[in-house]
Amino acid sequence: MKWQEWLEKWSMTSLKIKTPFLEADWHPKDKDKDAAWELYIELLTRIATQPLPKEHGDEATVLESIHKLFSLTREIIKKHGRECIEFTKIAIVVLNQIVRPFTAKWHKEMIADAFADSQKCHEFRKELLELQTTLKYYTKMLSDMAGVEDLTELEDHNGQA
Repeated sequence: MKWQEWLEKWSMTSLKIKTPFLEADWHPKDKDKDAAWELYIELLTRIATQPLPKEHGDEATVLESIHKLFSLTREIIKKHGRECIEFTKIAIVVLNQIVRPFTAKWHKEMIADAFADSQKCHEFRKELLELQTTLKYYTKMLSDMAGVEDLTELEDHNGQA
């Protein structure tokens, strides 16, 4: 399978990746699978993919949890080293193109006390829902890379997403 085909399978073709990379074969090694498993579990159990009802949670804490994906991913990549290059390729692109724009925008907003404004909180949660949708695809991709059953749809959240 080629990288392009794998990204299409998971509806992640909006990622900006250079053509030579997309045409390369996709062959995750055991270290890629181990790294994917570790981040899969982190994503599956964080607000990054879990519902946040309107009446619960704190926007600053949510933002901190999303931002922590950077350090978690770096730790996983360092732990598994150069042999988890397939995992590293997709992890870096997702962090830089999907997570970073969200955290950069909302960190600046938070510093300007945006979370004291109910309208800004509503806007944050709306954008969080969009981010969560994309990160659910990423989580499914990681389960595929890890070679494990996908559990992203295991729970019934009564229509909340």
